[in-house]
Amino acid sequence: MAQAQLTQTFNAPQTSTHQRGYDYDLVIVGGGIVGLTLASALKDSGLSVLLVEAKVESAAVAKGQAYAVHMLSALIYQGIGIWDKILPNIETYRRVRLSDGDYPGVVEWETGDINAQDLGYVAEHQALLHPLQKFVKDCSHVTYLCPAEVVNIQYQQDVVTIDIKFADQMQTVRTKLVVAADGSRSRIRQAAGIKTHGWKYWQSCIVAFVKPEKSHNNTAYEKFQSSGPFAILPLPGNRCRIVWTAPHEEAKALCALDDQQFLAELQARYGNQMGKLELLGDRFIFQVQLMQSDRYVLHRLALVGDAAHNCHPVGGQGLNLGIRDVAALAQVLQEAYAKGEDIGNIQILKRYERWRQRENLTILGFTDLLDRMFSNNILPVVLVRRLGLWIMRRVPVVKIFSLKLMIGLKGRVPKLAQQ
Repeated sequence: MAQAQLTQTFNAPQTSTHQRGYDYDLVIVGGGIVGLTLASALKDSGLSVLLVEAKVESAAVAKGQAYAVHMLSALIYQGIGIWDKILPNIETYRRVRLSDGDYPGVVEWETGDINAQDLGYVAEHQALLHPLQKFVKDCSHVTYLCPAEVVNIQYQQDVVTIDIKFADQMQTVRTKLVVAADGSRSRIRQAAGIKTHGWKYWQSCIVAFVKPEKSHNNTAYEKFQSSGPFAILPLPGNRCRIVWTAPHEEAKALCALDDQQFLAELQARYGNQMGKLELLGDRFIFQVQLMQSDRYVLHRLALVGDAAHNCHPVGGQGLNLGIRDVAALAQVLQEAYAKGEDIGNIQILKRYERWRQRENLTILGFTDLLDRMFSNNILPVVLVRRLGLWIMRRVPVVKIFSLKLMIGLKGRVPKLAQQ
């Protein structure tokens, strides 16, 4: 029944849209967290939105991932009006501990450092995706097609024509703007000929859920070893998500171990602060890469999230950069629309590009530097980084600046986060 209703809405745009030469103000390709967040952020904009997602909802929600949700991202979701639906199903962290191997000079940030109740949050994929899906379905101006596939796009001077396969039928819609939120292998970006620069790291990440014997005490850990960073993120139900970075062959060998052998290796890296560990579910491995698109926009096209950039997972920046992208783009589009400007015009879209491309590059560089500085045993580098940790512990202004950079409170703050 839900699909039939969507099909009817899809086949029958309002008459006024035909009179003005297009069916939707913008079409978002990709109904993951970033695409859904953009659709949600535009709820009061007056813009008509078509959201196209290729995967069936059950498959998307079942994706076994977890993310750090930084303070700025939480403020953006508060501004959208959905945070109260997300918060009950995620975990807070009120302390962050940064350590370098066996060096005793641990840097610890607490809520008192910035006079906040929390420093950040950790959310499983479905804890974000499910409320966003429900929120979008309740937005009268958003048409949500899932599963549906974009087959062809033709960019013209005044409009974009998109062929979409939905419910075994081909449909054609016209829009003023296409937003690519379809991930790091974005077909929309590739088809538009936008080049990217970056590299794949010598490392892969192992991710898994564990349940420790003792409480995680709402603490997030970033433990640096010569092979790569090791993060522990607290989750509801006294569970934790581990992100274990190691050189490719070492990571593959660790994943090939049986559960007991893997737990023994994990316990040695994890530490004894939470007692014995229980492995929950499967463990997964993925390669780490850095990528920055040469351009975030073309005439009638904008890239957001992983379609525009990828970074090393150290510090949990990835998803948060995408959330900031869509908050910035939503602000630019709403302000342009309110002035009667063409939201697909390249000069309008460049306002978004100037805002986000530089800020994202700063974070990409920061995460790359962190990984390279800490993932080795070169003596001069070890001395420099431990001096840096000493300064961070002893100089409050450096300590607080570092924390604010990590949780998104440095840089331009979108209006959504100020509401």
